[in-house]
Amino acid sequence: MEYMIRAIDKKKTFRMFMVRSTETVETARKFHNTTPTASAALGRTLTAGLMMGYMMKDEKDKLTVNINGGGPIGNIMVVADNQGNVKGYADNPNVNLELKENGKLNVGKAVGINGKVTVIMDIGLKDPYVGSTDIVTGEIGDDIAMYYSLSEQQNSAVALGVLVDRDYSIKSSGGFIVQPLPFIEEEDLSKLENLLNNLKSVSDYFDNDKDVEEIAKELFLDFDLEITEKIPVKFNCDCSEDRMERALISLGKEELKNIIEEDEKIETVCHFCNKKYLFEGDNLKNIYTNLY
Repeated sequence: MEYMIRAIDKKKTFRMFMVRSTETVETARKFHNTTPTASAALGRTLTAGLMMGYMMKDEKDKLTVNINGGGPIGNIMVVADNQGNVKGYADNPNVNLELKENGKLNVGKAVGINGKVTVIMDIGLKDPYVGSTDIVTGEIGDDIAMYYSLSEQQNSAVALGVLVDRDYSIKSSGGFIVQPLPFIEEEDLSKLENLLNNLKSVSDYFDNDKDVEEIAKELFLDFDLEITEKIPVKFNCDCSEDRMERALISLGKEELKNIIEEDEKIETVCHFCNKKYLFEGDNLKNIYTNLY
């Protein structure tokens, strides 16, 4: 079982969230049959969503991340909670681009830079909180960091990585978010910035059998890191026949009547996991009859 950790430097200079998300992203890849570029883009967003959701306080809180930079992958949507559950999809999971000159997947070009990162937090209030910032690189990590800086006034380092194997499966995936705390001393801030500026490829840190705690402590060796909590993570779609029925109802009575008269059945598909739900015969007629 994969898991995510919450940690803090014992001097209270920064807090950190770290997750290994290989199985989570592999599940998404299988659901959506993503190309390597789409796997990397969606996988990075799923990884970020897990940690961002973990920052919320209550188990009923929901966080949605929308990334749309006008690139060929279209909209990327991820939904997460603070219990380690996440789901997501990309409009075009078949986007296929040439590698960058350095041999890396061209996530930035797939996402594009003419659009927004939008974060919606439903925390039980009358209206959800909505924050939106411009996309800066399309590489996901930079864009999430910019969101935190501009929308929440929280400086953050966001490191995300997905390594795709030759058979297109996910070889490794993971990431971390580091946020300096108030009153961090200049010396510690410089040391932290130097560490973060000299990172190797993020996915390499998770391409092994090490525990997440071990990776964190090795990475932040110059700090006295305290692991305060860890929770399991997974791709978990909560779609159901009842939810799909409510989606049908939202079509309206006239549209349902046309479906019944023309096709006598309708198949709905969940965007997040591609599960199909068939409504036909008396079941469909009962939905129509009970609509109003």
